[in-house]
Amino acid sequence: MLTPFVAVDVTVLDTNLRAMADHAAAHGVALRPHAKTHKSPEIARRQLALGATGLTVATVSEAEVFADAGDLFIAYPIWPSDEQVARLRALRERTALRIGVDSAESAEALGRALPGLEVLVEVDSGHHRSGVVPAEAGAVAVAADKADLLVRGVFTFPGHAYGPSRQQPAVDQESAALAEAAAALTAHGLDASVRSGGSTPTAALTGDTLTEMRPGVYVFGDAQQVELGTCGWGRVALTVTATVVSRSGQRFILDAGSKVLGADQQAWATGGGRLLDLPDARIVALSEHHATVVLPEGQPVPRRGDRIRVVPNHVCATVNLADELIVTENGTPVDRWPVSARGANT
Repeated sequence: MLTPFVAVDVTVLDTNLRAMADHAAAHGVALRPHAKTHKSPEIARRQLALGATGLTVATVSEAEVFADAGDLFIAYPIWPSDEQVARLRALRERTALRIGVDSAESAEALGRALPGLEVLVEVDSGHHRSGVVPAEAGAVAVAADKADLLVRGVFTFPGHAYGPSRQQPAVDQESAALAEAAAALTAHGLDASVRSGGSTPTAALTGDTLTEMRPGVYVFGDAQQVELGTCGWGRVALTVTATVVSRSGQRFILDAGSKVLGADQQAWATGGGRLLDLPDARIVALSEHHATVVLPEGQPVPRRGDRIRVVPNHVCATVNLADELIVTENGTPVDRWPVSARGANT
């Protein structure tokens, strides 16, 4: 098989899926995993078979790919252009659907176009992306209710947990924000029964505030999660197999660059990804089709032609760059799963 290719160890994958399903059940929290990580209906079916209440997606086009899988939440403050409204209307005919809102203006526009649509109010719990401050959630919910939308609760994303020692503070802020926002909805007599949040790095710290959690990366793991302590190397299910094409001294070059691995690299990361079988190696540079790897002095350097398993920093980006996932069992390819939602960005 030509390199580079993206491989998924199905045994590790299923272990990860089962562990998160068990964790959610033990805490009495609904699991609605984010499909933007795997983009694969095959993996979605496995998640739902293990008890997931539905799926989370980021875009309308992702929802269109997964509409036949079950109940969907588009966790994004969609602006209802004419084109998006037509697509959302078609989606509602295929599956149960709810979406995010974070302003009275968008709620009113959605209500005019899609009365009766279920929504959650998005709250900023510290990530400072989209979402309103918790105290304003009630006003957005009132606007949505007046616009004939069905308010079901609130949601947030604790994305600021992606950093060393940031997980517990992010969870505390998430819990406080959701509790305040839910109270604001209740004060107006509106439904606040759904309090949705969570992420892979905060999943182990699930508290009492959440009624629904939406982790995504847990299915595969990646170098970021290992370096954050969220998982160990044995729970990494996805790797990129690459070939050594050049070497000089303690440096060697792989044929998997940023167009395969993705270019994400947090300031605290130890490099452009990690090598599963060479833990002391560091990817010190990524070009479009080259990964430059350095090993400490004295360690044997792989030969030209050797195949190396690379763990990407951010697995969501890697999957979105791949046409298919090569499914392996005990190191042997057993199937190919298309990345059906690749490039589903609209």
